[in-house]
Amino acid sequence: MLAVGQRILKSARHTEKLSHELLGVLHPSRPKSFPLFSRLISTASVQKQRNGEAAAHNLQNVTVVGLGLMGAGIAQVAAQNSFHVTVVDEQDEYLQRGMVMIRKSLDRITKKKFPNEPKGAEKFIDDTLSKVTISRNILKSVEDADLVIEAITENIEAKQTLFRTLDEIAPPKTIFASNTSSFSVTELAKVTERQDRFGGLHFFNPVPLMSLVEVVRIQETSAATFNALFQFSKELGKSPVACNDTPGFIVNRLLVPYMMEAVRMLERGEATSSDIDKAMKLGAGYPMGPFELLDYVGLDTTKYIIDGWHEIYPGNPLFYPSETLNKLVEDGHFGRKTGVGFYRYKTANGK
Repeated sequence: MLAVGQRILKSARHTEKLSHELLGVLHPSRPKSFPLFSRLISTASVQKQRNGEAAAHNLQNVTVVGLGLMGAGIAQVAAQNSFHVTVVDEQDEYLQRGMVMIRKSLDRITKKKFPNEPKGAEKFIDDTLSKVTISRNILKSVEDADLVIEAITENIEAKQTLFRTLDEIAPPKTIFASNTSSFSVTELAKVTERQDRFGGLHFFNPVPLMSLVEVVRIQETSAATFNALFQFSKELGKSPVACNDTPGFIVNRLLVPYMMEAVRMLERGEATSSDIDKAMKLGAGYPMGPFELLDYVGLDTTKYIIDGWHEIYPGNPLFYPSETLNKLVEDGHFGRKTGVGFYRYKTANGK
């Protein structure tokens, strides 16, 4: 079986086809099926992965899969801090768009970091970009990877398909991490044979500016893997916190129920949305009230998260859905991005 797998992998035609199929899961909103990838490694190879030494992780080569807003930010801060970064996405259009986001972000940073040093600013940008390689060939992109960070769309089937296949082609040393904000890391890891080398790295948007990273461990995560992910976060200049695999980790687990209780208070007629926001800003010192925050995050996003948690924990009242939120989302009112949520906002055309 191993010999057959090696011959298949050496076939350029097969490699191109497999790479194309796998990249199709990065944007599952397009009408694609999720292919079932045949195993290309033998039982001996799997056992080698299970027993791979993880005691001395030296993370230098980082692959980021998915170059959207979060992926671009993660790639940028890794490259800024001297990691060799390979970014992978489905089409050149997505890659170019992501690189434009990185360049604009670097321009903003240099205006503050080098206000009167144009040569210093240029060198900073050039040095950072020189450490970033773009690719559509996901197979080659993980050949030398010490760490693969998944930052694709929040679709659990797509993520599991990606990790299942990456597990077959990445070296045994490679650590896998997901940037998911809403899915169980355990559910993502269980499709692989390297659960001891799997964890969560939940960055916050915008990644270059937000200092927090939630480093998530599942039950099987080895101490060496967790320590490597924690240290990696520090080397990015971030302030990591440790968390077990619980819905929403730390921030969202506390934040989403808080926002939902504000909605329920409104539904019960106990206070208006504007007074609740005012009270939390003046009384608790929060920069935004819960309804302002809901509109900023996106009502559709919040509904997606709370519905998922309610499905898993139907008896937990903190995760009960809201008729008000459901109706707003059903009507296409998602908050700031649509111009209407709990408040109304001026759109690009001034309305």
